[in-house]
Amino acid sequence: MKKKSTTPTFDEDAPITQGDIDAGKLVLRKRTAGRVIQPKKRVTLYLDAALVERFKSMAGDRGYQTLINETLKSSVHQVDMAETLRQVIREEMKGRKAA
Repeated sequence: MKKKSTTPTFDEDAPITQGDIDAGKLVLRKRTAGRVIQPKKRVTLYLDAALVERFKSMAGDRGYQTLINETLKSSVHQVDMAETLRQVIREEMKGRKAA
């Protein structure tokens, strides 16, 4: 059985007060096609100094952590794409053997 959320719901028609702002009740979240983009999660990660310096020099004004994040996402995407390609090749090979 799921535990019910204790977070109060937000009434979009209610006016925003200074108290809401001071209490930190307002969180701006980016939306894409009506969906809320998941916020980033803070982690502690130890990287080689040379690697950090390399990303800092590549990043320029963007911020090296953003560049590292994009590189990791790209790497995961490539692994997923490689696995999909392997699966397609296996299915094609099975189809030719059966014919």
